[in-house]
Amino acid sequence: MKIFIVFAMVGLFVLVSAISALSKEPIDPFLWLENIDDPKALEWVEAQNAMTVAELQKHPDYSSLNQKILKVLNSRERIAYPTLVGDTVYNFWQDADHPRGIWRRTPLADYFNPNPKWETVLDIDQLSRQEEENWAFKGAVFLWPSYDLCLVNLSRGGSDAVEIREFDPVKKAFIEQGFFVPQAKGGAAWIDRNTLLISTDFGPGTTTASGYPRIAKIWQRGTPLSEARTLYEGQESDMGVWGSVLDTPERSYVLVTRMMTFYTGQSFVLEGDELIELDIPDDARFSGFFKNQMLVELKSDWIVGGTTYEQGALISIDYDRFRMGERDFSVVFAPAERSTLDGTAVTRDALLVLKLTRVVNELFRCTLQDGRWVEEKVDAPDLCTIGLAETDPFADHYFFSSTTFLCPTSLYYAAGDGTAPKKTKSLPPFFDAEGLMVEQFEVASTDGVSIPYFVVRSQYAEMNGANPTLLYGYGGFEIPMQPVYSPVTGTAWLERGGVYVVANIRGGGEFGPRWHQSALKENRQRAFDDFLAVAEDLIRRQITSPRHLGIKGGSNGGLLVGVAFTQRPDLFNAVLCSVPLLDMQRYNKLLAGASWMGEYGDPDVPEEWAFIRKYSPYHNLVADTRYPRVFFTTTTRDDRVHPGHARKMAAKMEAQGHPFFYFENTEGGHGSGVTNEQRAQMLALEYIYLIQTLGADGLKKERESRTDK
Repeated sequence: MKIFIVFAMVGLFVLVSAISALSKEPIDPFLWLENIDDPKALEWVEAQNAMTVAELQKHPDYSSLNQKILKVLNSRERIAYPTLVGDTVYNFWQDADHPRGIWRRTPLADYFNPNPKWETVLDIDQLSRQEEENWAFKGAVFLWPSYDLCLVNLSRGGSDAVEIREFDPVKKAFIEQGFFVPQAKGGAAWIDRNTLLISTDFGPGTTTASGYPRIAKIWQRGTPLSEARTLYEGQESDMGVWGSVLDTPERSYVLVTRMMTFYTGQSFVLEGDELIELDIPDDARFSGFFKNQMLVELKSDWIVGGTTYEQGALISIDYDRFRMGERDFSVVFAPAERSTLDGTAVTRDALLVLKLTRVVNELFRCTLQDGRWVEEKVDAPDLCTIGLAETDPFADHYFFSSTTFLCPTSLYYAAGDGTAPKKTKSLPPFFDAEGLMVEQFEVASTDGVSIPYFVVRSQYAEMNGANPTLLYGYGGFEIPMQPVYSPVTGTAWLERGGVYVVANIRGGGEFGPRWHQSALKENRQRAFDDFLAVAEDLIRRQITSPRHLGIKGGSNGGLLVGVAFTQRPDLFNAVLCSVPLLDMQRYNKLLAGASWMGEYGDPDVPEEWAFIRKYSPYHNLVADTRYPRVFFTTTTRDDRVHPGHARKMAAKMEAQGHPFFYFENTEGGHGSGVTNEQRAQMLALEYIYLIQTLGADGLKKERESRTDK
């Protein structure tokens, strides 16, 4: 037996060596850290956490900053954002008394009062204690039009995977023997009172390589989940398959979406017993229905019926006419130079269209008049970021938010009767913005493309290269980075005299699909070059210098800053790398990673690994280079971006002798924690790191002195 084991081990070593030789990459010595709950891995995490906390909490300002951030997060003066359910407003709320949160409601009429009388519907802290689980609330889906039943989504530790339970919001209790779906990535929607459309993990072989469901089924009440009828089945190589039900005043649409990749998919509508595929381009985004108008957002030019519809346009056609073969679409929105569609929503009588021009929003109310789209600009604040906070497809009213870097966020209510929107809620000023200013600059990237960025700073700051500066970026998945009022950034950084910068680099959604697509796959380096160009421009303008320049990014932004510090370690002195992707050779094998190959490419294809390998931070970290002392943060329960990325990068830095900080929260999913206490601790650690590393100690007093003068 011993001889057999020896030969088996030798054989395994030969096999591993052969695989390593074929891939031309050394065997990963830190692969064991990908075992999320392995005792050895958790022991390593605990040791790293202890060292980081011990050092950063020694800073004299740590305790006071932690308490200030916690006070902001627990403030009762925050906006309670509404979810409209008929004439009732629902809201999920966390504060010092409810660290895991309460799901509550109030009549719409009472919501407009300064202090609404909230009624608790579900107490997540109480539920967690009763069931001895670390539950996080992930929303609810109501049965329309009665609203007397709902499906509550609960997550253990804040992960993306949810457990679905049927709930009676009238009795405020879970329904015994009601619909119940075990924890999985997926979801469920009401077809009728006794029927669900469900996508989940139905057992072995029913999920995709990305860990998402690949089958949509119809489930009847009173039958076991195993007997649910299959409506659609995708491929294991797909990103995922999801079902949804869109209720409108005209009719309810039962929908199935198959996503082959993050950016290509098929949409289906159930007509009787037949699932009808919508004949639109795979890369187009089906955006729902309004008055039976089928809405389609184009990600590339589409030639149909002899007409070319432009990339980035929002087009529509009557759904019944579309089914009859007609293809004469109407253009709801046409893109322009540096102007793009930023979102849509519907009320009973209007389609709301949010436009983004030079990273500033405008909101329009669009109506169908004699078959023609007519738009009217909504009287919203100028030069700000607008968010469609909540709409009601069965009534002509809605809420939207308005925010800037320095003006506290406000919530507006629009009744749809022609009267001007009314400000209903507003944040108080959580930090002193006196003497602060916002500038917008542009810089040419390496290929000459102009990259805009925002600078928030004190008007008294001297352009001497000595200003502690935090540069933030993302640059991926067509997500724009826009001005937003951040009480934590203001309190912890701007009040101290720090400079805050947001870069609008390619890969994001600031200027539409073309801006995003220009940095995909083999062109990914463009996003990194844009970010580095902004950093260099900050130094060139003497706003800051490498000694005082820090960078921050999370998720895809974690990859961004990981690349930035490995390619140009000379430019930065601090790096906040949160829930990051870093090992780009294995990212597609970890959790949801396979779903992002449309963004980055497939590292298992040699010609694609060739361009990914050039920037993969984990593979470009070397021993004989001086790097800034990076601070990695992640969460154990992140089931979207695997914590192994941050773990392995930190372990490799440790092996090569590079100093770093590391902190891993045991809860929080793809974020920083479930409770405000957890979030405050991580944020305080991050800002103390920036303050002491970039030289921001004492700047607050200097700013206060100048303001007094």
